[in-house]
Amino acid sequence: MIAGLVLAAGAGSRYGQPKVLVPGWLDNAVAALDGLDTHVVMGAAVVPTTAHTIVADDWASGMSASLRAGLLAVRNADAVVIVPVDVPTLSAAMVARVAFQAGRMTLRQAAFGGRPGHPVVIGADHFVPLLATLHGDTGARPYLRAHGVELVECGDLGSGDDEDVRPNG
Repeated sequence: MIAGLVLAAGAGSRYGQPKVLVPGWLDNAVAALDGLDTHVVMGAAVVPTTAHTIVADDWASGMSASLRAGLLAVRNADAVVIVPVDVPTLSAAMVARVAFQAGRMTLRQAAFGGRPGHPVVIGADHFVPLLATLHGDTGARPYLRAHGVELVECGDLGSGDDEDVRPNG
């Protein structure tokens, strides 16, 4: 089984509000993971979703808290597809391309013109070693680099840009 994981726990301080509250973003992220056993990690704000909801009580300590809570919730999956809530161009086509034939040893990441982005697919054999590296506001990026993540070009499917600051704000 492949699980889907939407990271949406942050306060969105640079954006000016929790990004999970931006109309359409959560729905888009969940829709892109259609067909997967999808979980949404929330913290600063909790909103209804059709996916399983995970509350990261320590969300304020940074991205690692969300990723840790999510990985623990899907620990019985063979692999997990991870997406942040703030990538409006995320699509099911990107997920399908990066998650193609995912298994327990998979370590793949979408790339956009060679620039690493999301989604990221992590096989279950990486869950425990990844969890041991998580701290503060750092996610999986150092682990992915250190363990030879396979980049999968998705630039033809969208920009992959995340929205860290509000336009004109």
